[in-house]
Amino acid sequence: MPLFKSLSQTANVAERTKRILYTLQKSLDVHIKPYNKPLTRRGHAQLTKPPDQGLFLVTGGAGFVGSHLVDALMNQGTEVKVLDNLSNGSLGNIQKWLHHKHFQFIEGDLLNKKDVAESAKNCSVICHLAANPEVKLSSVAPDVHFEQNIIATYNLLEVARQSNAAESLVFTSSSTVYGDAEEIPTPETAPLEPISVYGASKLASEALISAYAHTYGFKARTYRLANVIGARSKHGIIYDFIHKLKENPHELEILGDGTQAKSYIHIDDCVKAMLIGQKAAEKAVEVFNLGSEDWVDVKTIATAVAEEMGLRNVVFHFTGGVDGGRGWKGDVKYMLLSTTKLKALGWKPKLNSTQAVRAAARSTINELG
Repeated sequence: MPLFKSLSQTANVAERTKRILYTLQKSLDVHIKPYNKPLTRRGHAQLTKPPDQGLFLVTGGAGFVGSHLVDALMNQGTEVKVLDNLSNGSLGNIQKWLHHKHFQFIEGDLLNKKDVAESAKNCSVICHLAANPEVKLSSVAPDVHFEQNIIATYNLLEVARQSNAAESLVFTSSSTVYGDAEEIPTPETAPLEPISVYGASKLASEALISAYAHTYGFKARTYRLANVIGARSKHGIIYDFIHKLKENPHELEILGDGTQAKSYIHIDDCVKAMLIGQKAAEKAVEVFNLGSEDWVDVKTIATAVAEEMGLRNVVFHFTGGVDGGRGWKGDVKYMLLSTTKLKALGWKPKLNSTQAVRAAARSTINELG
């Protein structure tokens, strides 16, 4: 069945897409390119599984978290496929693997079922990291999160259902599924009341994954991530602060009232936790919080970034924010996850939130030059 039944319907969708992109650019100063490329491959056309290793598919594997997961998998001798449309990711993140005999990159899109089916062929483990990471989009373009998070996840699950190879699925969810949690640190059993469309889209994806895993007999591991930071990240508070201070090293505009406090986990600690959970978890469906053991407020982050840039006497201008000092509508002001469940498997983060912030700032400063 064709996706659009008529030319007029196609035109309506095209026009709606243009309106969304226009709104995003005007409201958030971000640029999202519509994906319309045919599926392409880089790397070996035929992969042969190494001894005692399954074939892994990493969606969003050219992105920030995805590329670091790819590094870890390749370094331990795993055979890896990556599916990415490069709207947020970059080939530069996985450049060193492109000609490796146990690696294949496929440029395609999760909204295209043929791309998904081709990419997931013969894969026993699917790591689903592809998503639109911009929480701020929730208030101006909910369609983006619905399509790129929920529909994309559904398409992937349908392929997993129809596949004879898929044995387990790893999913990166978000702390935003809890919304304004009353219990701090927040355990996995806390009420799920997202206050952003982004958080709702992650929760909807979690529910779909759980249902498919129970119904169709594969394992699922879901990680509710705190703020993951480190090298290769191209969005978020640290990246934004560095860009602003490069333009004006004397003043820094900060969204909200500066007291927003959240957990920040370094990418190296994050990936190690994901690998431990994927191997050690016993139940068919497991959900883990993944974050550091403390939190840090926005003003402290701004001070740390300025210091790592070698700047002194930077004047901070706080916008005041919305809804009691939040950075934007749907922003969770306070977030600290309980990671007791993951730590029981033998994992513990090496860096606390402030240490992670400083390490990430140094990496980003070096990358930007």
